[in-house]
Amino acid sequence: MERWLKIFERMYYCFRISPYGPPKTRAVKKERKLYLWDWSIVSDHGARFENFIASQLLKYCHFIEDTEGFRMELRFLRDTDKREIDFVVLKEGSPLFAVECKAGDKNIDTSIYYFMGRTPIPKFYQVHGGDRDYEKNNVRVIPVHRFCQELDLS
Repeated sequence: MERWLKIFERMYYCFRISPYGPPKTRAVKKERKLYLWDWSIVSDHGARFENFIASQLLKYCHFIEDTEGFRMELRFLRDTDKREIDFVVLKEGSPLFAVECKAGDKNIDTSIYYFMGRTPIPKFYQVHGGDRDYEKNNVRVIPVHRFCQELDLS
């Protein structure tokens, strides 16, 4: 299976991201997440939304590497108790921000608050498909279109 995944990655069908594991979190170390470059073929709405954000963030990382020369990485954060943050963007090995994807904009995910106190991640976003844009307890809940504008992804 690993051999086939490497072939599909080289053909730009899919990409994988590795976990980010600061010492205080009991983070998973080996498991990787798989995403498709063509996120539109993912049938589940929530998975398609997460896959879309993954593609946009990876393109953002590649853009910063190409234009500014910094080493950028896209990772995810999950601990052994299955608490997870969908994405962590690293610049030169240090976290810039974390992103949790939600189809709706109702509540801030409890995993964000858990990892806020245990990681050196300075900024947390919860990106959603709705219209509400607000900040609560240092977590920015932001619609996807505004998130893409602010990171210059559009």
